Amino acid sequence: MKLRTIQRCTLAVAMAMALPVAFAAGGPSAMKYDHVSTHAKSAGYDRFIVTYRDDVVAAKTPATVVQDITVALNRSGIAASQAGTPTVAVRYMRKLATGAELVRTGRKLNSTEANALMQQLATNPAVLYVEPDTLMKAISDTATPIVPNDPLFTKYQWHMRPGNGAMETIGKDTAAYANRGGSNASMAWNLSEGKGTVVAVLDTGITLHPDLDTSLTDAGYDFIIDKDISGRDTDGRVPGGWDTGDDCKEEDDPSSWHGTHVAGTIAELTNNEVGMAGVAPKAKVLPVRVLGHCGGYRSDIADAIVWASGGDVEGVPANQHPAQVMNMSLGGGGACAADSVYGKAIAGANSRGTSVVVAAGNSNADARNFSPASCPGVINVAANGITGKRAFYSNYGSSITLSAPGGGVYANDGSGGARVDAGWVWSTTNTGTTVPADPAYGGAPFAGTSMAAPHVAGVVALMVSARKDAELTALTPAEVRTALTSSARAFPSRPDQVIGAGIVDAHAAVQKAIDGNTTLLPTPLSNGVLIANLSGAAGDTLLYSIDVPADATRLNLRTLGGTGDVSLFIKHGEEPVADGANADFRSVKPGNSESVVIGKPAAGIWYLRVTGVKDFSKVSIIGSYKAP
Repeated sequence: MKLRTIQRCTLAVAMAMALPVAFAAGGPSAMKYDHVSTHAKSAGYDRFIVTYRDDVVAAKTPATVVQDITVALNRSGIAASQAGTPTVAVRYMRKLATGAELVRTGRKLNSTEANALMQQLATNPAVLYVEPDTLMKAISDTATPIVPNDPLFTKYQWHMRPGNGAMETIGKDTAAYANRGGSNASMAWNLSEGKGTVVAVLDTGITLHPDLDTSLTDAGYDFIIDKDISGRDTDGRVPGGWDTGDDCKEEDDPSSWHGTHVAGTIAELTNNEVGMAGVAPKAKVLPVRVLGHCGGYRSDIADAIVWASGGDVEGVPANQHPAQVMNMSLGGGGACAADSVYGKAIAGANSRGTSVVVAAGNSNADARNFSPASCPGVINVAANGITGKRAFYSNYGSSITLSAPGGGVYANDGSGGARVDAGWVWSTTNTGTTVPADPAYGGAPFAGTSMAAPHVAGVVALMVSARKDAELTALTPAEVRTALTSSARAFPSRPDQVIGAGIVDAHAAVQKAIDGNTTLLPTPLSNGVLIANLSGAAGDTLLYSIDVPADATRLNLRTLGGTGDVSLFIKHGEEPVADGANADFRSVKPGNSESVVIGKPAAGIWYLRVTGVKDFSKVSIIGSYKAP
């Protein structure tokens, strides 16, 4: 029998000081102007508010204010002369009640120009602060979930709606269930639909379907080399991400159309009066075939991870559509080490800016013993049902990032009894038994962490798109993971096993991603690398994170040096609150020399919060561990 190390994850129900120093962002010059990336997307900026130091305000006249702006424009290169005529004029408008000065440029500046102007003004020692005079809008308190015109949405797709406890009767069910397990995607569509993002789906490929955008399918690739797995006549990889079937005669399994179902959950066309809806309906799916007849090999999947994220793979043309998000609803036994082929491939994908979302597995076991679920750097997703309970099959443990709708199969998300339509995740599929036939929609047998992961991948696509629209810099994969966990909805009751920070909440995650003023996203620490020059006032709080691989030992987290007094609060898997009330560990000695050492730390993200007891200055922070 052929070795099959990887199969789809659908539940088929029948030291330190000597190392380089990284300095914290936000030095004095950065604090003197309001970067336009913290504001909503704008067609341009032509009004600026300049606040001068109190001791120079009296000396400033409209003419000298205009002169300051003009000098800054010239120094920034924006107002370079054309035949001796300035290209950007400046007009004084008025003095504000606070004493600040309002000026207007003769044309709108784009975001790069506006930042350059304000940065130049910030170098003027007389200037206390400079900011764009942007339009504010009323904050709507009437946003409601969007109900698209897709005819099967309301009847079946509980998993796209808010988990607010609304009673829902799904499909042919006669009983209603309180929906506390939904992803809240329908609320998130008020903010984003995923436009401009690419989600790579490493799976069985996809089939033609009227409710799927298959425009990138020919640009995808089939990474399966072995002809017995691919179903082709000869060994070798071929262009295109089409699913030609994955039936397994050895196990008497028909073709699953697994990739088609996953792709639909991520990006099924929505509000098109056809079928159902996807989490990020305007995202593009790049299908990459890695699972064929009876499964797929780890070696092929690792190459596909590299290629899908924009890396080079010998013998395969460059990927013209590198993914910002990757979904892998697949897995097998064995813990994932950082130096393994999976570990290195995923680290490479992360370094290229690709968030890697994986299914935790369906063995009702600790996910730390499964790959790629336990790989460092992944977003590892467990499954819940409509009631918000952990699905009975879902893997669990400290390596889980968060949970998402995967389907509970049985009534009330139980572990047995009657199977119900509310127990499945509903999406696109195909009627073929071995080769593709007619497009269709389906639920059973689609329940599993395979179904949970693409909900999260779709949410990440919404976050990436919304942040791009807001002209904010892209989040790193670590920041994406933190935004997901810090915005997750609390479980309706304590799960019977640990399955992460909560249930994914698409709307809250997008809000967290586009809040340019927030400082809730932690600064990542690298193993053994010091961050210096931390300063703040009493009560100020700074947040950091460190990603600890499985089987690492002696996690040492500490602050040192400088003046003042800080406390250090540590928590695994979620952020400790400012006063450390929910911290797993704490160090609250007088002064700044705080330290927490954990002999056998759980794998995953550890959060460190530094809170000022008194004003503090020039404090350093470092996290280190002994790698496995």
